[in-house]
Amino acid sequence: MSFTAASTLARLEREGPARLTALAAAEGVAQPSMTQLVQRLERRGLVRRVDDPADGRVTLVAVTDAGRELLAERRRLRDGRLADLLAALPAEEQQALGEAVRTALPLVRRMLEGAAAPRHLTARHDTGSMS
Repeated sequence: MSFTAASTLARLEREGPARLTALAAAEGVAQPSMTQLVQRLERRGLVRRVDDPADGRVTLVAVTDAGRELLAERRRLRDGRLADLLAALPAEEQQALGEAVRTALPLVRRMLEGAAAPRHLTARHDTGSMS
């Protein structure tokens, strides 16, 4: 499964059903490419098209239970690989990595919170005053 396919499935799981155009923009691909990707995911039973409850003329793409199960399995495999890699590190490297994570985590959290905030709340405005 391509990175874009996995990312699209995870986005649908996290954010709920979405328009093809919104998915394409969010994933940084052209709409025809997203259409092809969604068709492939549909054939595999990982997504389905649903009517938009707010506008019956609009079709949304939604992740299926099979798509959720696939994502969960990929996460289990990834977590297992990571655990194996960490267990193979010497104790002093495990300790150094733990310290680095404890240092970096607050910074990453602030960065993510800033990315989630509306742009107008995070932008600095020049008032023109010279105080």
